[in-house]
Amino acid sequence: MVKKDRFKDWVYPKIEEGKLNKYNWVVQNVKGFSLGWKTDIGAFSYINAQYGVTIEDEVQVGSHCSIYSVSTIDNKKGPVLLKRRCKIGSHSSIMPGITIGENAIVGAHSFVTQDIPANSLSVGVPARVIKQL
Repeated sequence: MVKKDRFKDWVYPKIEEGKLNKYNWVVQNVKGFSLGWKTDIGAFSYINAQYGVTIEDEVQVGSHCSIYSVSTIDNKKGPVLLKRRCKIGSHSSIMPGITIGENAIVGAHSFVTQDIPANSLSVGVPARVIKQL
């Protein structure tokens, strides 16, 4: 079986302040946002990069996810880092100051309030590591 490169023709999307891009996800505070190569961010995801959001290469983020570098509910703020090849399940929320490690997987509908180590599987509300990969 031949493995197809689904990102063969991948190009960076045009990202404008507060506007849906061609993949139907949106970034607020674009100046604080950095997007890696061959990323896959699902439709209707929201990214607030006021204090910085960096998404490294080959990261996958499911649809309807929220990534916050600032929270007006508890006044937390800090950069968010999604490291290479991590995967975030649909409908998950990532709070300010969080790092998701390389190759880590966060299950769908998870609420991430603490760093997730590399090569681990995390799920839940709040998200907790349940397995090393």
